[in-house]
Amino acid sequence: MLPGNTDIAKTIAMVFTVAIFFYGCQDTYKRVGEEKKILIFPQGVAQDFELTYTETIEELESEDKGSSRVIAVLKSPLSEDYDNMIFKYRTFPKGLLVEYYDQDNNKSTIKADYGIIYSQTNIINLRGGVVIETHDGKKLETPQLYWDRKDEWIFTQEKFTYTNPEDGTIMDGEGMDFNRDFTYFKAHRTYGYISIKEDES
Repeated sequence: MLPGNTDIAKTIAMVFTVAIFFYGCQDTYKRVGEEKKILIFPQGVAQDFELTYTETIEELESEDKGSSRVIAVLKSPLSEDYDNMIFKYRTFPKGLLVEYYDQDNNKSTIKADYGIIYSQTNIINLRGGVVIETHDGKKLETPQLYWDRKDEWIFTQEKFTYTNPEDGTIMDGEGMDFNRDFTYFKAHRTYGYISIKEDES
């Protein structure tokens, strides 16, 4: 064999060996689509769901009996309970209505096409056609917002329309923080402020 042929033979042998090595290490994992997804099922499903939140008027000891008042009622045609997950939550895939009451028992409402309550953080995530209407006629419309039940604070980063019949204005903007009865609110950005009150002169 000529000297040059020895190098060619070694090269061919090396290429063949590497090819066999990579063939033996090829991925034999079978996939369904991109990856087979893990299915998650709720631990409970309730139709015509209704949940009433109450609080005691006075602080009670462990065996005391006392009166309480309703602070909110949550209604939904369908509720799915995922408290079996590490991060517990409950969904309302067909929408929900929350009726909440102030100290004088005045009722205001929140409606949404979809909702999630995160049990461990007391945050409600509302999506799709969200409308808040207070007992005195104030109204907020937005595609999505969060409600912190513990601190009674509501906020959104989405576009909104806010109507206030007290001063006769409509405000459009993006991003807002406010308490649930709109006695305090801060708009992050406003696009327009329109007066709808008629001139009395």
